[in-house]
Amino acid sequence: MFSDDSRWVIVCHREPWLGYENDLKLVLPIVVQMSVATDSLVSSSSSDDFAALLDAELDSDSSDGSPDQDCSDDEDNNAEGASASILRIKRRKVLEMDTRVEVQEEATTDSCTHPGFLRDMCICCGKRMDDGAGVAFGYIHKDLRLGSDEVSRLRDADVRTLLRNKKLYLVLDLDHTLLNSTRLEDINSEEDYLKSQTDSFEDISKGSLFRLDKIRMMTKLRPYVRTFLQEASNMFEMYIYTMGERAYAIEMAKLLDPGNVYFNSRVISKADCTRRHQKGLDVVLGKDSAVLILDDTEAVWQRHKDNLILMERYHYFSSSCRQFGFNCKSLSELKGDENEADGALATVLGVLKKIHSNFFNPEHGDDFAARDVRQVLRKIRNEILRGCKIVFSRVFSTESQAENHHLWKMAEQLGATCAVEVDSSVTHVVSEYAGTEKSRWAVQNGNFLVHPKWLEAANYLWSKKPEQQFPVELTKSK
Repeated sequence: MFSDDSRWVIVCHREPWLGYENDLKLVLPIVVQMSVATDSLVSSSSSDDFAALLDAELDSDSSDGSPDQDCSDDEDNNAEGASASILRIKRRKVLEMDTRVEVQEEATTDSCTHPGFLRDMCICCGKRMDDGAGVAFGYIHKDLRLGSDEVSRLRDADVRTLLRNKKLYLVLDLDHTLLNSTRLEDINSEEDYLKSQTDSFEDISKGSLFRLDKIRMMTKLRPYVRTFLQEASNMFEMYIYTMGERAYAIEMAKLLDPGNVYFNSRVISKADCTRRHQKGLDVVLGKDSAVLILDDTEAVWQRHKDNLILMERYHYFSSSCRQFGFNCKSLSELKGDENEADGALATVLGVLKKIHSNFFNPEHGDDFAARDVRQVLRKIRNEILRGCKIVFSRVFSTESQAENHHLWKMAEQLGATCAVEVDSSVTHVVSEYAGTEKSRWAVQNGNFLVHPKWLEAANYLWSKKPEQQFPVELTKSK
């Protein structure tokens, strides 16, 4: 494995793992290649330390063979012999060290479990693996891959530390969740006024609208986002996870966290995903049972829906409305914005606080590692529409399986019971039209007739909203 002109030195020390010290807080092996020909370390700044250590080792042996004594003429006469003796001792010592290193290299390589790789080279024994083994953690270091056993070990160790501090993990989407961005060329005439209202980069923490000429984008931070991040950081270790490119993700992280307090290097982008068009917790160094996710798109979290809190999309720019097929004015065109006090982020912060409080409730004991935040999330969500029995009328086609429709599933997740036909136990009929048979039945029997948006509001706002705020139109009938 090793070439004749190189030697591998395994150094174990409590150093930051590639700039990730605040996150892992673990002792990890760092492999350093030392070229004998150049007496320098290829990828480390520790060459002086190693050379000093070697010199000290050699000098100590030579000193043992030449004990201190008073100066005399005999010393002058024997100087040449003593020098020769010291040189012989040093040569012998070098040969002994070479032998020990070679034996150690062979034993280490044979027994190594290869926990991870840098540039396809094991971080423990230095063996090169060309099969792309392990999971890539490019957001930590662009060449880092970790084996499944090592990932499990790191997660177990990190979650123990986190739970002792009564914290969980929070994975945050960027676009339409924490902010909204548009290309400069997509700003229309009704939004052109924004170009003169952008905030300065001299004090990012006080701004919310930024023009980024380097990437030809304009970004609007969602109202309440700074307060949200500050308060959430007391309960969670936070990650950014976006399907955008890394360069864009880094720029957004700078706007959200100019002091690098909340995210450090925990910024995951499209290139880090292990499945196409899908996000996954396999690249998050947190156990699934301790992770919550905030995202506006459920479809990208097929493997982790139980961890997901679905966010109402933030459409500040007109291009965002067009992207999702909405034929309406954007917030920027209306020269308005979400209300900080009761907007989406303020609402979800309250939910997060409730989940955190329930998870760490001392009445359930202190074995936090045995708990699962997904169960807490499910229980709180299931209380929102408990006691409601819902029938849908002309909300989805008769050819489709009703129980497979997303609104049916949403209602059940919120704690409601769903049925196909009306009876005396039904409390709500959900329809877009007041003239259907089931809609008329609801009105005649004094039951609630509500628009499907009533369900969506309960889902996004985490509370049962007044039914009268979601009336059904009377223009169509059956």
